Amino acid sequence: MALAFDEYGRPFIILKEQDQKTRLRGIDAQKANISAGKAVARILRTSLGPKGMDKILQSPDGDVTITNDGATILEQMDVDNQIAKLMVELSRSQDYEIGDGTTGVVVMAGALLEQAERLLERGIHPIRIAEGYEMASRIAVEHLEHISQKFDFGTTNIEPLVQTCMTTLSSKIVNRCKRHLAEISVKAVLSVADLERKDVNLDMIKVEGKVGGKLEDTELIYGITVDKDMSHPQMPKQIEDAKIAILTCPFEPPKPKTKHKVDIDTVEKFQTLRLQEQKYFDDMVQKCKDVGATLVICQWGFDDEANHLLMHRNLPAVRWVGGVELELIAIATGGRIVPRFQELTPEKLGRAGLVREKSFGTTKDKMLYIEHCANSRAVTIFIRGGNKMMIEETKRSIHDALCVARNLIRNNSIVYGGGSAEISCSIAVEAAADKYPGVEQYAIRAFADALDSVPMALAENSGLQPIETLSAVKSQQIKENNPHNGIDCNDVGTNDMRQQDVFETLIGKQQQILLATQVVKMILKIDDVISPSDY
Repeated sequence: MALAFDEYGRPFIILKEQDQKTRLRGIDAQKANISAGKAVARILRTSLGPKGMDKILQSPDGDVTITNDGATILEQMDVDNQIAKLMVELSRSQDYEIGDGTTGVVVMAGALLEQAERLLERGIHPIRIAEGYEMASRIAVEHLEHISQKFDFGTTNIEPLVQTCMTTLSSKIVNRCKRHLAEISVKAVLSVADLERKDVNLDMIKVEGKVGGKLEDTELIYGITVDKDMSHPQMPKQIEDAKIAILTCPFEPPKPKTKHKVDIDTVEKFQTLRLQEQKYFDDMVQKCKDVGATLVICQWGFDDEANHLLMHRNLPAVRWVGGVELELIAIATGGRIVPRFQELTPEKLGRAGLVREKSFGTTKDKMLYIEHCANSRAVTIFIRGGNKMMIEETKRSIHDALCVARNLIRNNSIVYGGGSAEISCSIAVEAAADKYPGVEQYAIRAFADALDSVPMALAENSGLQPIETLSAVKSQQIKENNPHNGIDCNDVGTNDMRQQDVFETLIGKQQQILLATQVVKMILKIDDVISPSDY
């Protein structure tokens, strides 16, 4: 507080803004934190499941994204609240670790926070709630292991992998041709997988897209596509048994690195300089020819004269190819990236069975396909679609499907989807609560109720009566002792997820429960919110 005077000498008091603010502490802080977490979960709840709705996100510069991928929605949302940022991090960590289930993990965390709020109002200490949640999560994860099933697959029997990828894609905008996209995703993963080590390098799968065509035109290319064309329109559009020189040095004479002036005052001097440049360039082309190259891919550009000479020397070339694409081409063709013409040798050439240029529609869009490569462990998924937003959403959907196929190669255990795993865990956790005599049993029962929120959200988003549907499925699971009964979202006529072929990965479902529990425990332990103005 400070005393000041106006221009007429009248005194007035200046109050610091901080004096009007009150710090949130204790139960008020915990309720505010829970409220922020629930708000984020509420946004994503409607996007869960095969009938989930999409969100339209507009960036500050006007770019529009339409998606129902939880990680993408939260990534692009402008979130200020610190607790809401924790929920964003939760979704991101599920995306990094598993690649799928980013919406489900946030919905689960929101349900746990909602149940915790009720327990706090009853006077139960947040630490006891957190401990109860930890116990319940262990019970749920062990129960998932118990109800999971293993399946055998191989390069000839890919159907189980395809079915699991179809489950992932059924909740996306691309679900009308989920079978086609699931098969492409599985074949791509198996092409780059090391089945002995149970390892998959997803960097070897390139996902490209081009506007035009329909979603069904999406194809898997056993090789690499480059968004470039031949540097000269008269160069051959198709090269068979190509030997590729991959260069990071420009096809141009070196620029004189000197500040001195060169005077060319006669036609003869200019002619000599031009001939010298041409000879220098001819030597470059000849070096490529001598080692047996039939195609040159260059990271840098070259001028029209160089382009014209390359065409006359019958050496097709591609210019301005990016560094990442060059690396992929080198891996796929078994070639080496050459930084200087002097280092070019026949052993460093990449080999491809077919290199062809492909045109699209009535536009001048062209792409280069490098197929039947020496090392077939690099593939490209080439997406077609009606507009840019459709292609971007398909890329995100295929990323999820690729991650699911990779996870199944690492660990081939599955649980059944449609909320059946959550309902089964809820029954198991509820039954185990009686074994704990302390206050924690209330938290364990609350955890069981929170598990029911995922199938309830699925029923709600599918237009079913949520409480009635959940009760019916739960009683059916208990009566038949069948953990495969879930929510019939697609109105097929059966609740048995085995018959509907709805699978989810075990490690993905376990990770959802563990991550959601960890974040909720962290939020419950925060009892003071300190802003920069408080110190």
